[in-house]
Amino acid sequence: MERQFGNYLISDDKARLQTDRVYELLHATYWANVRSRETIERTIANSLCFGVYDRGEQIAFCRCVTDDATMFWLADVIVDERYRRRGIGNAMVEAVLSHERLQGLVGILSTRDAHGLYRRAGFVAAEPNHFMRKPALPRPPAEQGESNSQ
Repeated sequence: MERQFGNYLISDDKARLQTDRVYELLHATYWANVRSRETIERTIANSLCFGVYDRGEQIAFCRCVTDDATMFWLADVIVDERYRRRGIGNAMVEAVLSHERLQGLVGILSTRDAHGLYRRAGFVAAEPNHFMRKPALPRPPAEQGESNSQ
């Protein structure tokens, strides 16, 4: 999927993603500033990703985690500070919501500060007594010499 928004290109082509740029954008956020590059690369590999480009430079990113059957989680929506207030975030979310893989699916997300953006896109507040979260526990370090076969 590719579409123009003014002079900007919005694309779901992972080959276009600039991993260094995604890492830089996410490290400027309150929610992903401690993620390792390896973790960010894994999230990209396992998600439907979108980038926005200005003359080849990636200026925005977001991704969806989905089962392709019932739901998707919209995550890591970020626009470079230099490009904010130009409608790029709205256009990127609109592109996500019109993506053929996500049609007919329930979308969920979490935000601390962008409720207006998502309301304009059709998201509504979820029932607070139903939504639950299990925080991640630290992964144990791999033991040397440990084998996966038994």
